[in-house]
Amino acid sequence: MNYKQLGNTDLKISELSFGTWAVGGSWGRVNDTEALKGLQRAMDLGVNFFDTADVYGDGHAEELLAKATKGKESEIHIASKFCRAGDIHDPNNYSEERVRAYCESSLKRLNRETIDLYQIHCPPLEILQDGSVFDVLEKLKAEGKIRYYGVSVETVDEGLYCIENTNASSLQVIFNIFRQKPMEELFPQAVKNGIGILARVPLASGLLTGKFSKDTTFEEDDHRRFNQDGEAFNVGETFAGLEFKKGVELSKQLEWIAKGRENMTKAALKWILEHDAVTSVIPGFRNVKQVEDNLGALEVKDYTQEEMEQLKTFYHDNVKDYIRGVY
Repeated sequence: MNYKQLGNTDLKISELSFGTWAVGGSWGRVNDTEALKGLQRAMDLGVNFFDTADVYGDGHAEELLAKATKGKESEIHIASKFCRAGDIHDPNNYSEERVRAYCESSLKRLNRETIDLYQIHCPPLEILQDGSVFDVLEKLKAEGKIRYYGVSVETVDEGLYCIENTNASSLQVIFNIFRQKPMEELFPQAVKNGIGILARVPLASGLLTGKFSKDTTFEEDDHRRFNQDGEAFNVGETFAGLEFKKGVELSKQLEWIAKGRENMTKAALKWILEHDAVTSVIPGFRNVKQVEDNLGALEVKDYTQEEMEQLKTFYHDNVKDYIRGVY
């Protein structure tokens, strides 16, 4: 495992880490026993960073992390997120009273005194431009409730605004073979300004595993069913913004990336790992097998420059015009 410094912080985190949305909920049925085994296996293999949020299973993901990391609080870094338990467009949702309440609730569920990285969970641009939420985060940081703060963003413009106008230490962005826009302008600016990058939705909600067909169906409580067209939240969070059947079609055209890299999952994660601007890529998991498969990306062969150019061209010519929503 390689460890990289997260932006301007003193946190050195595993370059492949894990998100906990899938073990919290909204990805179909969950199994806490399997989730805890997966978390333990990840830590055994060198993972020292996990991303969560207060809305993942209404806090259940945070509670699982508390159990899994008990006694390892100084070794295992946790990032959580807030604001989506309320109306993300309401300025009152970002008041000192509300943010403190969100933070205290997360600390209680995590059974920790400090959150290593506290992130605003995909707020609209006007909230970022208002800026008052950052004053609250600075207070929480000064009090030791949080060590650092960052922003999970939906668009490149939101990310650039944060870089230019706030003291956020990190940005969390959707980045994968289907969503390459961040590397054009956002990544260079992040590197220049010492901002860490966490790459989320790295497998495009499973499209880039190559395991789906156009006839694949999902459980009713799986966001890949109830948010396929952005009915519940930003459409870009599900299948990277692609219409499902189009995404399956495009994934079939990428099967070649698995050659010499064991499978598409490892190949898709490896592609992200080859971007130096990315501090850590955070795929999800539900069991030990998925943890091990994802971590296998660290061992597969690098992409050639020709292959990287081929994938860049594929994105521009075949993918980007089909991504829905602003990104």
